[in-house]
Amino acid sequence: MRDANASQEAPVYSVLSGSLGKIENVFNLIAASSIMILMLLAVVQIFARTLFNQPVPGFIDITEQAMAVFTFLGIAYCQRVGGHIRMEMLLGILSGRALWIAEFLGVLVILIVVVALTYGSWFHFDRAWSIGDSTIDIGLPTWPSKLVVPVALTLLALRLVLQLVGYARLIADPSRAPIDVPVVEDVTEHARHEIEETLGDEDTETLRDGGAA
Repeated sequence: MRDANASQEAPVYSVLSGSLGKIENVFNLIAASSIMILMLLAVVQIFARTLFNQPVPGFIDITEQAMAVFTFLGIAYCQRVGGHIRMEMLLGILSGRALWIAEFLGVLVILIVVVALTYGSWFHFDRAWSIGDSTIDIGLPTWPSKLVVPVALTLLALRLVLQLVGYARLIADPSRAPIDVPVVEDVTEHARHEIEETLGDEDTETLRDGGAA
């Protein structure tokens, strides 16, 4: 999704997208780490309950609060890399300016929904903070997990705004290369990008050179 020549065409956009991408990477790492920690805690819970009849105190409470972390913190990263489920039956038959207009309108609708959700989730957090809401079992405060939602959605909204700018530049000139926006790929391109993501660009070049030889 990122091309060196394209980045030179839109340096400000590339810098902003790259800076936002670093935050998204950190959030995504936190989300992934929370899943691993929760899995380890579940293993401890099983062994403690089975062997010692002593479950982890507040395991259900901890799980409920962790759900907001791994559900929402990676959402902006997923939008940037196009990792979410996309219905491309219609988009697949479009090309050029028509494709970018359709993508722009789709992202615009998503942005409107996300802004509304951010507004509502902030008041949900504010209420939990004001009344001192806590979990039933061990009394964990619920406001931290509820704060995660508007923060993560705000980051997603910023990514969507940048993608609107990215699609707008493509609408203005469809010959430009896309920068950090999801694009429709065929099976071969999708497989190549998955290999690059897994092995890295250098290893991919090595495999390609070896296959060519």
